[in-house]
Amino acid sequence: MSEFNLQTPIIYLSGVGPHRAEILNKELGIFTFKDLLYHYPFRYNDRSVFYKINQIDPSGSGVQFLARLVDFNLQGERHTRRLVANVRDETGIVQLVWFKGIKWIEKSLMIGKVYVIYGNPSLFNNQLSMSHPEMEPYIKINDESRNLKFQPVYASTEKLKKLSLDSKGIQALVSNLLSSLKNNIPETLPNAIISKYKLVNLSKALFDIHFPKNDTSLQHAQKRLKFEELFFLQLKILKSKAAHNQRFKGPLFTSVGDNFNKFYKDRLPFQLTQAQKRVIKEIRKDTLYGAQMNRLLQGDVGSGKTIVALMTMLLAIDNGYQACLMAPTEILAQQHYLGLKQLLDASDIQIALLTGSSKQAERRKIHGDLLSGKLNILIGTHALLEDKVQFKNLGLAIIDEQHRFGVQQRSKLWKKNVIPPHMLVMTATPIPRTLAMTLYGDLDISVINELPAGRKPISTIHLNERSRLRMFGLLREEIAKGRQVYVVYPLIEESEKLDLLHLTAGMEALEQEFPLPTYKIGIVHGRLTPKEKEFEMDRFVKGQTQILVATTVIEVGVNVPNASVMVIENAERFGLSQLHQLRGRVGRGAEKSYCILMSKEKLSRESKIRLETMVRTTDGFEIAETDLQLRGPGDLSGTQQSGVLELKLSNLSTDQELLQLVRNEVILIFKEDPKLELEENRLLKAFLNKNSMGIGWEKIS
Repeated sequence: MSEFNLQTPIIYLSGVGPHRAEILNKELGIFTFKDLLYHYPFRYNDRSVFYKINQIDPSGSGVQFLARLVDFNLQGERHTRRLVANVRDETGIVQLVWFKGIKWIEKSLMIGKVYVIYGNPSLFNNQLSMSHPEMEPYIKINDESRNLKFQPVYASTEKLKKLSLDSKGIQALVSNLLSSLKNNIPETLPNAIISKYKLVNLSKALFDIHFPKNDTSLQHAQKRLKFEELFFLQLKILKSKAAHNQRFKGPLFTSVGDNFNKFYKDRLPFQLTQAQKRVIKEIRKDTLYGAQMNRLLQGDVGSGKTIVALMTMLLAIDNGYQACLMAPTEILAQQHYLGLKQLLDASDIQIALLTGSSKQAERRKIHGDLLSGKLNILIGTHALLEDKVQFKNLGLAIIDEQHRFGVQQRSKLWKKNVIPPHMLVMTATPIPRTLAMTLYGDLDISVINELPAGRKPISTIHLNERSRLRMFGLLREEIAKGRQVYVVYPLIEESEKLDLLHLTAGMEALEQEFPLPTYKIGIVHGRLTPKEKEFEMDRFVKGQTQILVATTVIEVGVNVPNASVMVIENAERFGLSQLHQLRGRVGRGAEKSYCILMSKEKLSRESKIRLETMVRTTDGFEIAETDLQLRGPGDLSGTQQSGVLELKLSNLSTDQELLQLVRNEVILIFKEDPKLELEENRLLKAFLNKNSMGIGWEKIS
C-alpha cells in the first residue's frame, strides 16, 4: 500500500468501502486517511485495572470492571422505554440502563457472557446503577504484545455503531491504517524545532496517541501533537497579522492638536490611571506608521474605556478626520452619546446620534453634515452601516462590545473610506490571555487593568431562598439612604421546564414588599418596544423609580451611579461572564455597593464554583480564566463561529505555558526569516501556502 498517502480517500482503506465511507463522512467528518489518523481517542481505559463490584464508589467517576450478564429486558412505554440489564461478579450486582440505541444494544447482548464494562456509577433505589455504559465481550489474550494496557476509546455515533463502527470498530480501522502507512507519514516540523524542544517524530507520535504502551509514550505523543497543533495555529495567525500590516494602509495621525490638548488639560473629569495613559500611548504609536490600526481594547466594567475612546477620537479630529462609535443596542448608543456630548459641551466639536429610532428629518441632516465634514463624531447602532451613511473622511471606527456584531456588519465600516479607518474594538468582557493569543492573536491587544481612584469594591453576597427576608432588609436600608436597586431575572414568564422565579411573579412579590406610594418599581425586558424601554430606563436614571426589575437586557449599557444594589435571581443559571457584567451595573458612584446572588439551596459542582468565584473576587480576568476552565474555549462568546479554534488535543486552560512557548518560537522565526525563505523553514512555508487564513473582513474581530 505504499502508493497510499494521508490524502487518500477513506473509501480505499481496507474494511471501509462505499457505505461505511459515506457514513464516516457525514457523522465524523472523516474523508481521508489523515482525518482518521487525527480522530484521536478521547479517553483510554487502563485494561490492567478492573474493580470488583463491591469496590465501586457510587459517587465516584468512571470505573472499569468485569461482570457476567445475568438477564436483560425492555421496560416502560414509548417515551419512558428503556433497556435494563443486570450483571454480576462474585461480590455483587450492577444494574445497567440504556435509553437510546436500544435495538442495537439488545441484539448484541448475550446472557452468560463476561463483559468489560466502563461507566459512571450512581445509586438508584439503593442499587448500584450505570446509565449508558460502554461494554464489550472480554477476551483473555495470552500474547502480551497484543494485550494493550491502554485501550483507546473513540467517539462514535448510533449510525456508525449499526455498521459495527463503535469505538472497537474504529480502533480496528486505525490499526489497519497505521499498518498500511508504516513510515509513509511525512514530517511537518523542521528538524531544528524537533531537536530544540525534544519532540518525538510525527510517525511515532501518531502511533502512540492511538496505541500507547505506557504513560510515558502517551505523554510524549501528546506533547508533540499539542505542540504542532498550537504551533501551526500561531503560524497562521501571526503571518496573517504581518500580511495585514503590509497590505492595509491607514490614516496618519501625525499631530496632537488643540482638541486633544485642551480636553486633557482642562476638561478631564478625573485623572487618568497609569493603565489608561499606557493604552493611549499604544494607540498613538499605532497611528503614526501609516498602517491600519487593528487594536482590541480590553477593560473591566468601569475601567474607563470610554475616555480612552474619546481621546482617540480627538486625535483623529486634530488630524482632519471624522470618527464613529458603534454600539450593539440603542440604550448603550444613547448612553455613549449623552456621556460624550456632556464631556464635549464646551468645545466646537459636533456630535450626533443615529439609531433605528432616528426620525427621517434627523437622518437627512446627519447624512448631509457627515458628507460636508461639519459633523465630527457619529455615535450609533447598526444604523451606521447603512449605505446612505457616507463620511467625508472617516479616520477612526470604534466598536463597543465587539462580540455582539457579525463579521459582515463590522466589515462595512472598512468601506466607509478610501483608506480603511483605524479600528478600535472594545470589550468589557475580560478575555483570558490564552484565548486572546489565539482568537485575537492577529490584533494588537491593550488592557486597562486598574480602576479609577476612589472606586469602592463591590461586596458580593450569596444567599439562598431561606435568606430572602435578609435580602429585602438590605434593599430597604439602601433605598432609605436614597439609593436605587436592580433586580434581574433570567426569564420573563414561567417555564414548565425550568423551576425558576420569573420576572412577572417576582414583580408581584416585590410590589407586596415595597408597596406604593412609598416605593416605585419599574420593569424592563426584551419584549418591550425600544420606546417603552427608554421610558422605563429614563425614569430609573432620573430617580423616579427606586427598583428596576429586569431581564438581562440591562447587562450592557446602563450607567446609573446612584444604583447601589444588584440582585440576581436564580444566579446559578447565569454564566460567570454574564454575572460579572451584571455586577458591573453597580459600584459606579462613590457609595458602597452590593451584588446579591440569590440561588436555590442544592447546586451542581459547577454552579457552586461560579458563585464562590463571584463572592471571592471582582477581578474580571481571574473570573474569565475560571470561566474558560469550566466551559472550555468553544463556549465562550464568539469563539465557536470564528473558525480559529479547531483544536483537537490542546486545551487553552491547561496548556497555557505550551501556548506561550510556541507563540514565542513563531515570533522568533518571523523575526529572523519574515518571508520563510531559509531552507530550514521550507516545511513552514509549504504549510502556509496550503493553509493560509487569508486577509479578509473576518479579521476585524
